[in-house]
Amino acid sequence: MRRTMVLLKIAWQSILRNPLRTLLTMLGIIIGVGAVIVMVAVGLGAKERINQQIQNLGTNMIILTAGASSQGGVSQGAQSFNRLTVANAEALRRDATLLTAVSPVIIAPGQVIGGVGNWRTHTQGVSTDYQVIRDWPLASGTFFDLTDQRNARKVAVLGATVAENLFPGQDPVGQEIQIRSVPFKVIGVLARKGQTAGGADQDDVIIAPYTTVQTRLAGRQFIPQILAATASSADIPAAMEEIRAIMREQHRLASWEEDDFTVRNQTDLAQAAERTTEVMTLLLAAIASISLLVGGIGIMNIMLVSVTERTREIGIRLAVGAHGADVLTQFLVESTVMALVGGALGVVAGFAGARLLASLTGWDTVVSPPTVVLALAFSAAVGIFFGFYPARKAAKLNPIDALRYE
Repeated sequence: MRRTMVLLKIAWQSILRNPLRTLLTMLGIIIGVGAVIVMVAVGLGAKERINQQIQNLGTNMIILTAGASSQGGVSQGAQSFNRLTVANAEALRRDATLLTAVSPVIIAPGQVIGGVGNWRTHTQGVSTDYQVIRDWPLASGTFFDLTDQRNARKVAVLGATVAENLFPGQDPVGQEIQIRSVPFKVIGVLARKGQTAGGADQDDVIIAPYTTVQTRLAGRQFIPQILAATASSADIPAAMEEIRAIMREQHRLASWEEDDFTVRNQTDLAQAAERTTEVMTLLLAAIASISLLVGGIGIMNIMLVSVTERTREIGIRLAVGAHGADVLTQFLVESTVMALVGGALGVVAGFAGARLLASLTGWDTVVSPPTVVLALAFSAAVGIFFGFYPARKAAKLNPIDALRYE
């Protein structure tokens, strides 16, 4: 223990002997560690933001969309073969035992007139279960009920973006809007949800009973999407299998035929998003790590200069009984301490850089403790690796030649 403290003291004195040169030597490590922390913080922040956006889609949500068709053995892509109908959604609501809510989704894009002007958006025709599936509270007013749905009443609930553009600075509840020249009464405004993981504005939407949208706006038999929800996330895998079984029966598919629909859940979306952000984070960290290698080369260069400058000192140590291993250890400790101090300053720079980047750009940044520990460990490894050759060179000096060195 005492020997270790002596070595650390000697290393610290050597580092402070020329502070400017030491600082310039550590600059590569400082920049490298700081850059790694900032880049990983950006990646983790993006990952957390995407997961939050996926959770905003709804609670334990399952998404049923159209399948793919093929012509001449060539796939036409996802959702190119649509056989989904409102009857399918009703069958799922009736026959499924694990689903707590089911809603068809009918989309009708178009110009909306009301309030102070007009706004181009899309209207989604859904059932009363939609609010439960999406876990979407109201900012004001009410959601439509089963009576509105059965009677195909022309009532609408506005997303926050639509409400702000049509009725800036006022509550639109009770006002009238026109969607494709069809008058609708605004009965509610949805709370703000923000963007999806793909960057789309979830609040740029109008919600109305699917019965109204299908008869008044869309007029199509087939629908693009069916949403469902389970009581808990643990029920999702079994519920997805149940949906597949009911849908195959609804579409009269033989055992050898592939599904003509696609069933997904939030976990699938989250895993895909996580894989993307993990690759991005690793790429950013790898690029930033190049600075650490540059810093390590700088340490090796300075340690070689230090060996040359202290040749007589090394000769005296060897002459009075020090072993080559002692000299090797001394120089390794010096290079490691230099790298660790640079790493610690880099951690401070990384925290400051991540906070500054978040404030300037509005990006989410998350600095994780494992990243800090890994960056410090890597900086120490750089110090040991690039300090070994100069230390070995110092340990192999001949005492007589070292004492004669001018």
